[in-house]
Amino acid sequence: MSLYTAKEIMEILPHRAPFLLIDTIEELEPGVRALGKKCVSMNEPYFQGHFPGNPVMPGVLIMEALAQVGAVAILSQPEWKGKTAYFAGIDKAKFRRKVLPGDVLMLEMTIIKVKGPVGVGKAVATVDGKVAAQAELTFAIG
Repeated sequence: MSLYTAKEIMEILPHRAPFLLIDTIEELEPGVRALGKKCVSMNEPYFQGHFPGNPVMPGVLIMEALAQVGAVAILSQPEWKGKTAYFAGIDKAKFRRKVLPGDVLMLEMTIIKVKGPVGVGKAVATVDGKVAAQAELTFAIG
């Protein structure tokens, strides 16, 4: 059973459809780590143009989904309640495999450094246990 549903995630994040890119939070250690899930559906609006006849989830949206999971990890701490986590950087990004309709994307973010309202997390997205994408994501809370 999921720790947080989409409704509960929306109590933490300001994102809404069609830009809320995570379905559930499966595991959470506030301020340390979160594991989320995205069930990739053919009904996603971006598949109309990326790519017709060959639907592939855009890598930038995989990064955004990872960032949203990281934002839940950070913003679930009482001191950041009601704040917004913004992207401040993407480093060491690598895309290892395509993410297709029907895939279940597991999104893990581990916070590796925080100094004041700025931090860095190690992000890994997997499908069936195989790495689809990874990066170090920098965030700023405002």
